[in-house]
Amino acid sequence: MARLPRLIVPALPHVVSQRAQHGQAMVRDDTDRQSLMQLLREAAAQHHVAIHAYSVLESRLDLVVTPEQASGLSLVMQSVARRHASAFNRRHGRAGGLWEGRFRAAVIEPTSWLLPCMVYVERLGLAAQATAPVSWLWSSEAAHRGHAADPFLVHPVAYWALGNTPFEREMAYGGMLEHALPDRQVQAIEAALRGGWALGSDHFVAQLASASTRPVAPRPRGRPPKSRTAHHI
Repeated sequence: MARLPRLIVPALPHVVSQRAQHGQAMVRDDTDRQSLMQLLREAAAQHHVAIHAYSVLESRLDLVVTPEQASGLSLVMQSVARRHASAFNRRHGRAGGLWEGRFRAAVIEPTSWLLPCMVYVERLGLAAQATAPVSWLWSSEAAHRGHAADPFLVHPVAYWALGNTPFEREMAYGGMLEHALPDRQVQAIEAALRGGWALGSDHFVAQLASASTRPVAPRPRGRPPKSRTAHHI
């Protein structure tokens, strides 16, 4: 079956995941992580992609972003993947591919899914820690809690709406991070990433479907119901 083109919509947020092949490491130490983040910063600035959240784990990079143009997200991810693989192989004396395949992305409804997707991404970083209360250095979690400055980040409207002051926003968002997302939300995010589907309300999905040449949501399972023919007496 032919692979669907990615569904990338300018000016809307997307949750994104790029994974190393076979679960191997894409970073081995802080030097690798710093290099990867610098490449991401440069590419995002060049192609006008706002970064709202990120986590750099050993074998995956997860983001929440808003591209200014539809092509921007692919250009950023392709640039980062190519340049990081080259630098990683050169530094560690290895050859061959580094990535599992093309990156995964799902467009998300800003009002209902942006904050849950940010929490999803940053809790991946929290889960990588041995002790829970310490901020994960290589994610945006510390900045959103007010524990560190990160000029790289662009706070979305949904984050600003959490409070009237930085303290109120940081406390509100920190409270969200303290609790795991409901299983149904995690499953919805991961299913959208796997399929490249839109993530949002029925109205949001329908709007995207009306403007897209590719499916934006999986088709319902099972056979469509048979139409009923009216019987006249």
